[in-house]
Amino acid sequence: MDESLLRTLTPAVLAVLVRRGADFAAAEDAVQDALVEAVRVWPADMPRDPKGWLVTAAWRKFLDAVRADTSRRHREVRVDREPAPGPGEAADDTLQLYFLCAHPALTPASAVALTLRAVGGLTTRQIAQAYLVPEATMAQRISRAKRTVSDVRLNRPGDVATVLRVLYLVFNEGYSGDVDLAAEAIRLTRHLAARTDHEEVAGLLALMLLHHARRPARTGADGGLVPLAEQDRGLWNTRLIAEGVDILQAALARDRLGEFQAQAAVAALHADARSADETDWVQIVEWYDELVRLTGNPVARLNRAVAVGEADGPRAGLTALAQLDPSLPRHTAVAAYLHERDGDLVTAARLYAEAARSAPSLPERDHLTRQAARLNAELRG
Repeated sequence: MDESLLRTLTPAVLAVLVRRGADFAAAEDAVQDALVEAVRVWPADMPRDPKGWLVTAAWRKFLDAVRADTSRRHREVRVDREPAPGPGEAADDTLQLYFLCAHPALTPASAVALTLRAVGGLTTRQIAQAYLVPEATMAQRISRAKRTVSDVRLNRPGDVATVLRVLYLVFNEGYSGDVDLAAEAIRLTRHLAARTDHEEVAGLLALMLLHHARRPARTGADGGLVPLAEQDRGLWNTRLIAEGVDILQAALARDRLGEFQAQAAVAALHADARSADETDWVQIVEWYDELVRLTGNPVARLNRAVAVGEADGPRAGLTALAQLDPSLPRHTAVAAYLHERDGDLVTAARLYAEAARSAPSLPERDHLTRQAARLNAELRG
């Protein structure tokens, strides 16, 4: 098959979908799915009208995605904003889909990406941001995953670890405020905890509950982000905090530490502090040390640098930050904060403005822009 033909037809097919009313990002995803189908079908059955075939296939893919998204949103509205405590329902088709998409034929990374796209309802761009990779790279990964499973039966469920990773990323995307998926992720994790005796399932559920408990305080009346240190802790949901801490303590007692338990322990220490000044930053650094040991995750290292800056002073935090890749997302924002704490307002203002230009979301960009403006006003005054 002539792949150059596909490349030539792609812009025209994309334009047709947009004219029919598809938004650009959804149209791109639908065309990509149609191209994958063409690669599979055309060598054995080349259509007489390749463009017409692609338009029809892409439009069907788009409609399927719209129906799936509508179905997902209908599930979400059945869930309260603050999920009820206790085990989930006895059965759940959505969770079963998560397991089936985490197929053993796929690598864990590909299974997570495919499940987020096919079941979680996230866009390719959102998944790429979660993985800290370019959108084009993630699009290729998802396409390869679809090709891999196109000729296999989805009757062999994947493992718990892969499903946990998907649920974690879905919750994080929901918690960011870009797509409201947090309550649905908690619901599914509750159900998984009820059917699986796994300490990391408990750790993830505790982490979700502890973060979700702070959600009412994360934005101000104007919709702007409120940093943790400035949040009204009276708005935090003490019921969810208590439940999360109880679940975490039971998991830690099993003495099989995993990354979600370590993250939940950090969240529990924040929740335990009656004010920002009473936060036990020394313990938080120790838990980040455990998390880095378990995962080597660069985001964990970045968060550790912040914690070191709080526990041992901003100079120590900047030293820890200097060991990390400056291209890491939010690296510049952390540098700005630590420089401000160190009294270097000129550098901090410049870095806040720089961080705002590359912020992954509009609320975060606005927050960083306000931080830069505040410091610049102080310097002028």
